[in-house]
Amino acid sequence: MPQTTIGNATVHHRIEGSGPGLLLVHGTGATGEANYGHLLGEFTDQHTVILPDYAGSGETVDDGGPLTLDQLADQVLGAADEATGEPVDIVGFSLGALIAVTAAAKRPERVRRLVLVAGWARNDDPRKRLGFRLWRRLADVDPELYSHFVSMMLFTPGFLANLEPETFDSAVGGIEVNEGTLRQIDLGLEADVSELLPGINVPTLVVGCRHDQLVPVEHSRELHEAISGSDYQEIASGHLVPAEAPDELVKLIRDFLD
Repeated sequence: MPQTTIGNATVHHRIEGSGPGLLLVHGTGATGEANYGHLLGEFTDQHTVILPDYAGSGETVDDGGPLTLDQLADQVLGAADEATGEPVDIVGFSLGALIAVTAAAKRPERVRRLVLVAGWARNDDPRKRLGFRLWRRLADVDPELYSHFVSMMLFTPGFLANLEPETFDSAVGGIEVNEGTLRQIDLGLEADVSELLPGINVPTLVVGCRHDQLVPVEHSRELHEAISGSDYQEIASGHLVPAEAPDELVKLIRDFLD
């Protein structure tokens, strides 16, 4: 896997396909491969897809200190710089949506269009903070409970209930926690891009997940309202929409980018 040094981090990334650059930014506790690997074939026919793992994920290594949106934006844009010198489209999921906003605010010349999926603007919603704090606390208490809680927050009840037994057991028991994930959760508790949103002036699509329990859909609606001229769509999904409703998500992204 290619790697590049950005600040204090060695950032691992994957580059596939050809055409204009498409930077896919994953969410908390995931990797580029985990969130988007099964979708790459839907984009590589028309895009050079850049799939980085930012600090705390995959094989990317840094100094282990507290994370900031500025650091992670530099890391994912650094991976994009390795693939192309032209402006790129950015799809950011969950925490990745905030990283995408930060990237567009810091280096607007490098960003052509934004797709923000299941993101948020502010960090003062007590319901959302309660979920993130419990998520963080369970990692210290019991890894199995942590995995079960995250599964219930990421998926809709109907999606989980209709999984085959083996798939269900893997889904609700296979979410591991590590120090990198904890650092990302800590960032998610404090991350706020509300002051950056009025300055975003690239074409933007905001995608909300109607049944999201981790980041309630109202937060996506707020993102849309705060970004002048943005488009807005909703999918009847839980938070982990790349897994729960991949076809709908791909169609929205492709229609917007095309």
